Amino acid sequence: MSSGFNLEKIYQYLLIILAFLMPITVAGANVIIVIICLLWLFSGNYKAKYIQIIESKLMIASIIFFGLHVLGLIWTEDIIWGLEITHKMWYFLLLFPVLHSIVNKDYIRYYIFAFLIAITVTEVISYLVWFQIISDFKNANPSNPTPFMSHISYNVILAFSIYLVCHELIFNKTLNQLIFFWYGSLAIAMVFNMFITQGRAGQVMFFVVLAFLIFQFFDKKRFKAMFFIAIFIPGIFLTAYISSPIFHKRVDDTMVNFTQMEEYSGSSVGHRLTFAKNSWELIKNNPILGVGTGDFPDEYKKINQVNSPHFPNVTNPHNMYTLVFSQLGLFGLLSMLSIMYYQIKLSLLETNQFYRDVGFVLPILFLVIMWSDSYLLGHFTTLMYVFFSSFLYKRFD
Repeated sequence: MSSGFNLEKIYQYLLIILAFLMPITVAGANVIIVIICLLWLFSGNYKAKYIQIIESKLMIASIIFFGLHVLGLIWTEDIIWGLEITHKMWYFLLLFPVLHSIVNKDYIRYYIFAFLIAITVTEVISYLVWFQIISDFKNANPSNPTPFMSHISYNVILAFSIYLVCHELIFNKTLNQLIFFWYGSLAIAMVFNMFITQGRAGQVMFFVVLAFLIFQFFDKKRFKAMFFIAIFIPGIFLTAYISSPIFHKRVDDTMVNFTQMEEYSGSSVGHRLTFAKNSWELIKNNPILGVGTGDFPDEYKKINQVNSPHFPNVTNPHNMYTLVFSQLGLFGLLSMLSIMYYQIKLSLLETNQFYRDVGFVLPILFLVIMWSDSYLLGHFTTLMYVFFSSFLYKRFD
């Protein structure tokens, strides 16, 4: 009993540390992940662990998704790249079920506090760089102050953090004054920070977050919710567009890229549209099983050389749906979507408002942003997704 109690405490301390390191360092988070998984693998009580995992349809869906990547190695020709992709997906085989089995309801607020403390540290450094109080710091510079990761991941994590903090400010009536002040200050800092950085997917995610917060605030009063969305969101958009040169330029560039596609085909938007077009041709040739876990780069190159030889070859079409559909066919795509389906289903059955609201929004946000990049391949966004999923959908006794 004593050793089990101690192990439980160790797990919780490690999870709190992981929550803090998650948005700050790849290496540090990976060290904690390895320690957690090794402790779990060698701590015995395997029958109870197996039962807990097998009783969750979400865990089964996650393991199947990984398993299809392993199965896809059978018909792949580039086994080396296939193993690389499979390695990136190992979270869905081991980490997700492991975290799901050890998270403790009594410590969830500490996980979230630790994560938001890390976000606060990130915000402080971001503003210090932006105001040029300190010199460039890792990835951050005054024109794009994202300290610990690229803006592609940074703004996505920022948008989710804004949702977490605002949800607590609006709905948690038990916050003490100190926490309320911290959350309020952090929310303002993050919203402003969203528009001095360059992650367009995260900015889109931010407006989706606002829409969900308004809907959840008005609950079943949909007319009022739509009315405030129609006023509030365009107002924030126009304010950001007028006041933020970076956001102004990103919006203008996006509009120009779409409206003058042929002239600006070399832009990031033009590249993504070309990736999508070529990848869809690849999908049409292999709709059921895909080309295999490792063959997307080679098969895409063949199509690219014919359709768009002046464009670069890619290993990733910057669209999670397209990537999975290309590699694993319709079965793979449905498998990935089944994970989100069970998350949404479980959230709708939840009676606790926090778990219900956040559990519903998390997969929806990823369903939106995965159109613009492969966000279940990147370390920061995948770890955030898996970490929060591990406790949002767990039914605690």
